[in-house]
Amino acid sequence: MIKRIEHLGIAVENIQDSIQIYETLLGTNCYKQEVVESEGVRTAFLQVGESKIELLEATNPDSAIAKFLEKNRTGFHHVAFEVDNIDQELERLRGEGFNLIHQSPKDGADNKRIAFLHPKSTVGMLVELCQEKQS
Repeated sequence: MIKRIEHLGIAVENIQDSIQIYETLLGTNCYKQEVVESEGVRTAFLQVGESKIELLEATNPDSAIAKFLEKNRTGFHHVAFEVDNIDQELERLRGEGFNLIHQSPKDGADNKRIAFLHPKSTVGMLVELCQEKQS
């Protein structure tokens, strides 16, 4: 079951410049930066109330973020929803006819298991499902 909007992903050309802008805009500090090698992306997170902003910078030209920036401009990339059980939610959505980019969850940033739904089945919006990794 979807619980809440976990974060909004924003594709950026320069993550350090973008961190400074968003820290000033939101009046808060970036609490985490990390590289997700499997996705070819550097991420930075800022907390906004109960939700987060994730800034995404490509670390290689073949990454999804690099390709997004080639076709689009810097800006809104995806919405992420927190779920109780990502495996069950993927199965439910598959059964409802959604087109899954990831058939099973994978490791993502900020200690999450993640999977994406294809924008073709979500009215053009890239949707990420995420669940906190269990210790």
